[in-house]
Parts: sequence; structure tokens; C-alpha cells
Amino acid sequence: MTVKTSDIFDALLANLKVGDTATSIASRRDDIAKALNTDFRKAESCAAYRLMVGSFGRHTAIKSISDLDMIFILPPNIRSAYNNETGPRRILERVREVLSARYPKTEVRVDQCVVRVQFVSNSFRFEIQPAFENTDGSFSYPDTKAKNWKITKPRKEITETKACNERTSMNMRRLARMVRAWKNANGVNMGGLLIDTLVYKFFEQTEDYDAAGANSFGFMVRDFFKFLKDQPEQNYYLALGSQQQVYIKEKFQPKAKRAYNRCLEAIKYEGNLSANKKWREVFGAMVPLATTVNEASRKFRDTEEFIEDKYPVDISEAVFIDCKVTQSGWRPTWLREMLKDGAPLKAGRILEFLVTNCSVTKPYTLMWKVLNRGPEAEQRDMIRGQIISPNESGARPEHSDFKGDHVVECYVIKNEVVVARDRISVPISNTSTETI
Repeated sequence: MTVKTSDIFDALLANLKVGDTATSIASRRDDIAKALNTDFRKAESCAAYRLMVGSFGRHTAIKSISDLDMIFILPPNIRSAYNNETGPRRILERVREVLSARYPKTEVRVDQCVVRVQFVSNSFRFEIQPAFENTDGSFSYPDTKAKNWKITKPRKEITETKACNERTSMNMRRLARMVRAWKNANGVNMGGLLIDTLVYKFFEQTEDYDAAGANSFGFMVRDFFKFLKDQPEQNYYLALGSQQQVYIKEKFQPKAKRAYNRCLEAIKYEGNLSANKKWREVFGAMVPLATTVNEASRKFRDTEEFIEDKYPVDISEAVFIDCKVTQSGWRPTWLREMLKDGAPLKAGRILEFLVTNCSVTKPYTLMWKVLNRGPEAEQRDMIRGQIISPNESGARPEHSDFKGDHVVECYVIKNEVVVARDRISVPISNTSTETI
């Protein structure tokens, strides 16, 4: 079976479109604006004086977006009343009170520069930033920590994104969306503005893909991940357009290197099912999996589940997992150390998969996936792969049983959204002679 690269990327991009979600976002946006305008302007049913910023405002968002950034433009005639060190707190509290009254059963709270509204029904979190518009098109927004007003320039970011997108035949937007798919599939803790800035910088240093079509997207993402993995380590970048500092949450280079290597493999196997699987490893379940095996002839049950089918995935935090490997009479060792040292993981070992670090504030829910891979897993009809709960301590106990390059994933779910994920390879080198 021949699988065209262009078909793979066309399907990926189609799956990433915000689509009908945009209608729900717009409805929430307008309802918030009406509530605020009623209080600040005595103008009921007025949905004006708001600006969507962030990924949604720059039109680089994808279907799974859950964090929405919105500026509410304050009436200029009240500016003097809030132009002191108590002003930032008072304006944010006023916005919080208005929205709490509008959504009495919804979590609404102040968070330094914004008012967060967490909608459980559709998993949206709106971050409302009240701000005064300045004559140069910038905005003055409140900062409760600094106790003053700071400047942001989102319109310049939107304008520069639009210009780059037009210059590259919409490929800037396409690549930015694909990078978000990679981020979500591989647990890369990168903000949307950082992604768009790096994509912008990529197109600044090459014109090779300004007019590229879907047939060339494999090469485009390969070159982008090479560009990304070769980036020097630094604390921040200057955002496209606004030149504001965009800080790095965690190093992205190692995962970009793995993505680059998978791109090389996918291009090597172009036209084959192996290429489809490699692109799926890069971008996750948003790449449809091509199949040729008749269900009736398959010797095993395909029981693998995908977290994307159960929850929206919008990575904004980090989680790290490891595995404590134990055998009778030996001191426990960590699997990642074993893998780094090249030590084999043999069958007959007790395995305990643990979260070693997590940036997500409690409460949250942990879920695990244990996927057995290889011929022996298929012969035994034991590929597993279901999304399962941890034990009471949050860990996942297992045993090393039979040979194969198995995989374990962990998901952190907050407000019904997967906000962090991590994966560890479990390469078992032999098969136990005993049933454990």
C-alpha cells in the first residue's frame, strides 16, 4: 500500500483546524464582553471593546486549544481613578466581581495580571486582561505583583504573524499548527507565542518553503526541527512584532532532536506504512493511522486507546516520570539511568512507574498507559494500551515479562484538559520463563 506524504499532511492539517470550536469560543467571548460592558459602560448587549490575542487571535491555534487570551478595553475616562499602586488590584477585582456574578457556578479568580474564568462544560479557560488602549496601539495592563501598569503590544504580534503568513503562502500558519501538534503529542512545555516566534524566525532564515505545497511539508518540518534542535540555550526570545521577552519554560532541544530523527526516518520510508507511523510519532494521533490488515485476519486485539479521544490535550505544564526497577536481593535502580548506561532490562523484574517531578498545581488527575509492542506482544494478544488509573500513591506497578520495546505514558489532567504528559521506553531484552 502506497501512502502519499501529501495525503498525510493534508489529513493532519484538516484534523488540526479549530473548526466548530471557534463558534463556542466566540460565544463565550461575546458573553464576557457584554457582562463587562454592562458594568463599565452601562451598555447592555454590547460585545465590543474586546480583542482576542494569543494563538486564537494570531490564527495559529489548533482544535484542542483550551487557554483563551482576551483583552477587555477599558473606558479611557476611568483611567485616572486607577492610576496608582492600588489601581491594578482594584480593577482586576472589579472584573472578577462582574464575572463571578455572571457565572456564579464557575471558578473566577485573579491571577497577577488577568482574571481567569474556568468553564468546565467545554474545558475553556479564558484569561481576561483589562487594559487601557494607548495612542500607539499598545495597551497598559495591570500587574498586581509590581503594583503598576505595564505595556503589551499584541496587535504588532498579530500584524507580523499575518504578514509572514501571507509571505509564505499560509505555510507559517500551517507549520505553527503542526508544531503545536508535536508539542501536545510529545509533552513539550512551550507557549504559543514562543512557538509562533520560532516558526517566524525559521522562515526568516530560509525562503525554500515560502511557496511549498503539501508534497514538500515533510522536508519543511524536517528542516524546522533541525533549526529548533540547533538553537542555543537561552532564557528568552524576543517575540515577533512586539519584541517583548518570551521566556523559555523548559529546554525543547532534546525533544526537537528526536523529532528531527523521526522526520529523517519518515522521509526514508516515504510511500510506505512505516512513514505514516513515523509521522504519527512526530505529530501524534492527529495523523490518521493507515491500516492494511483485515480485522478478521489479525491474530491480536488492537486494544490501544488514545488520550486525545478522551480529553482535549493542550500542554502548558511539565511532568517527568521514571521507573524503579527491583529484583530480589538487589538494590532498586532507575530505568532512565539503566537506559543511559546501556544496561539491559531483563524479564522477571518488578517495575514501579512514578512521577518524579510535576509542575501542575494540585488537585489534578493522573492516568497511565502501558503499551506492549513487538511480535511477542501480538502473539500473546497482549498489546494492552488502555488508559488506566494509578494506584493510591499515583504510581503504576508492573512486571517485566516478555521481550519487546514497550512504552509507558503518563498524563496529568487538570480541569478536564491534559496539561502535561511524559513517556518512557521500556525495552525488555528477553522473555521470562515463568509467568509473573
